[in-house]
Amino acid sequence: MNLVVLRQQTDEVPALSPEMLVVFAIIAIAIVLFVTQPIPLDITALLVVVALVVLEPWTTITAEEGVSGFSSPATITVLMMFVLSEGVRRTGAIQSLGEQLAAFAGTSPRRQLGSMIGVSGVSAGFINNTPVVALLIPVANDLAARTGTSPSRLLIPLSFASMMGGMLTLIGTSTNILASDIVARPEYLGRPFSMFEFTALGALVLVSGSIYLLFAAPLLLPERVEPTTELIDEFDMTAYLTEITVPEESPMTGKTILEVLTELDVDLDAVTLVRGADTFGGSIEEKTLQSNDVLLVRAGRDAILEVDRTPGLELLPQTSVSDTDLETRSTPGERSTPQILAEIVIAPDGTLAEETLATSNFRQRFDATVLAIRRGTAIVHTRMEQRPLRGGDSLLVRLSKDALERLNRDRNVIVAGEYTRPTYRRSKLPLALAIIAGVVGIAALEIFPILLTSIAGAVAMVGTGVLDPREIYGAVDWSVIFLLAGLIPLGIAMERTGAAAFLAGNAVMGVAGLHIVIVLGLFYLFTALMTELLSNNASVVLMIPIAFDAAARVGADPYAFVLAVTFAASTPLLTPVGYQTNLMVYGPGGYKFTDFARLGLPLQLILTVVTTLGIVFIWGV
Repeated sequence: MNLVVLRQQTDEVPALSPEMLVVFAIIAIAIVLFVTQPIPLDITALLVVVALVVLEPWTTITAEEGVSGFSSPATITVLMMFVLSEGVRRTGAIQSLGEQLAAFAGTSPRRQLGSMIGVSGVSAGFINNTPVVALLIPVANDLAARTGTSPSRLLIPLSFASMMGGMLTLIGTSTNILASDIVARPEYLGRPFSMFEFTALGALVLVSGSIYLLFAAPLLLPERVEPTTELIDEFDMTAYLTEITVPEESPMTGKTILEVLTELDVDLDAVTLVRGADTFGGSIEEKTLQSNDVLLVRAGRDAILEVDRTPGLELLPQTSVSDTDLETRSTPGERSTPQILAEIVIAPDGTLAEETLATSNFRQRFDATVLAIRRGTAIVHTRMEQRPLRGGDSLLVRLSKDALERLNRDRNVIVAGEYTRPTYRRSKLPLALAIIAGVVGIAALEIFPILLTSIAGAVAMVGTGVLDPREIYGAVDWSVIFLLAGLIPLGIAMERTGAAAFLAGNAVMGVAGLHIVIVLGLFYLFTALMTELLSNNASVVLMIPIAFDAAARVGADPYAFVLAVTFAASTPLLTPVGYQTNLMVYGPGGYKFTDFARLGLPLQLILTVVTTLGIVFIWGV
C-alpha cells in the first residue's frame, strides 16, 4: 500500500471570526467545567445548550436546534440500550457466565485473568459495559479469594477489556451510537454506521489488547489489596475497633446508647452490643444499657482517649477482631436482625457521588453502618460523616441481609462482594437473549434502523415480564442522556461557524510533511488523551468535525479519521477518572492513581498502532 505524504492544500485556513471566538469560548469554559467538575457533567452540558441558544446571533443555534439533542436518534437509542441492558442484568446472564468460567478457571491465576478478560470483553459488545463491570466485580473478588490472590490483579484488566469489547458492535458503547448519529448528517458521511460495520477492527483491538493484558497484568499490577478473606483486615479495621464495658453501678446504666454517645460527643459508632450470651447489631442506639454490657465501637485514638476519661465506662484490653465478631445472629425473644459485613462501591454515575454520609442520610436510607471508606490506597476510619463521597469509593458496611439485597437492586451502589445472592429472573433468560438477538439481528440486516428495534426491544422486555415497568426509569443513566442531548448542538455550532475548519486547518499545517498514516495515528492518540480529561461523548462531539475537515484537507478518506476518533474515545486507559468502569474498580482494587498508567500506557500505544494500521489495511486512507 502506498503511503500518501501529507501535503499543504490549496484550501486556506478560514480567518478567525467573532462567531468562532464565541464558540471557542463556550468550548473552553465547558472543558474547564468538565475537568474540574464543580457541577455534574450533565449540568455542564445543559449550560452549553443555554449558552448556544442565548448567543444565537454568533452560534447560529436556534432554540429548536438547541433542544434537538433530546429527540436525537442517538439519545433515544442510548436510553433504550440502558433498558435492554437492565433486562439482561435482571436475568443474571452475565453472572451465570462468570460463574461458569470461574469454575473453568479453578485455582489457576492465569485462567482466572483470562476468564475475566474474555467475559468482560465479549459481553460489552452487546450490553452496556457499565453493568457488565458492576456484575463482574464480585465475581473477580470471589475468584481472588478462592486462590488467595489479590483482586488488584484482576480488576483493571476487567475494566480495560470492557472498554475494548465495546467496540465490537454499534451498540457496545454510547460513544459508538453518538458517533453514528453525527456522521449520518449530510455534511459528513450522510449515513449512520451499520451494526457490525467495525466489528473486524473491534475484534482485532480486543484480541490484541487481551493478549497484552494476559501477559502484562501479572507483571505490572502490584497486589494493592492483600490476599485475604477477612474484610476487617482488608480495610485495616483492627486498630479502630474497641470494646467498652459498662461496670456495676455505672451511671450509664439506664441510659440509651444514643444518649451516651450524645454525651460523649466524639466520632464514635456503636457497632455491636454483647449482653451475656446474646449479641445485638443493626439499630442498637435505642437499647438501654445494663451492667456488664459490652459495646464494640468504631473509634479513632482521640475518641478512645475521651471514653477512657469518662466515668462509668471502661476500655477492655485490645483484642483481635474478625468478620465473624461483627456479624450477629437472631436472638430468641428479641426483635433483632442478623447483621453481616459487605463491601459496596459508590457508582460513578449515581446520586451518592459528591454527597456525604450525613447529607445522603446514608444510615437511615440504607439501614447500614459505614465502618470505613477506601479511596484508592487511602482508607478513612474516622470523621467520615462530612467527607464527600466520590464515584469509585469502597465502603465497608455492616447491615442486614435484607438491606444488602435492597442495595443489590440500587444502581447508586455496587455490591463488590458476593455476600448475598440477588434474586435473578433466571427463567426469563432465554426471552431476554432472544430479544437482544432480535434487536441486533433486525438492525444488522437493515430491515429497520437500530432506533426502532431498540425501542421495540425495550417494550418487549416489559411485555414479556423480563423487566418490571417500575424498573425502567431506575435502569437509565440519566446523566449520560442529558450529556448526549446537551453536547450534540455544540458539534453543529462548530461546523456551521467554521470553528472545526479553523482547528482542522491549523492542525494540518502543524503536521505538514508527515505521512497520512502517521497523522491518522496522531489523531487517535490525541483523542484518547483528550478523553482522559473530558467524557468520551464530549471527545467525539468535539473531534469528529475536526477530524472530518482535516481528512478532507489532506485528501484522505474522512471515514478513516472518523473511525480513529470513535475508537480512541472509548479507550482512555491512563487514569481512573477517564472512564466510568475505571472508577468502578478503583476502590475495590485499592489502586494508586498511577496503577492505571502503569498498565494502560503501553496498551494505549499498542492500540494506537493496531487501530491505525487496522483502519489502513481494512478500509484504506
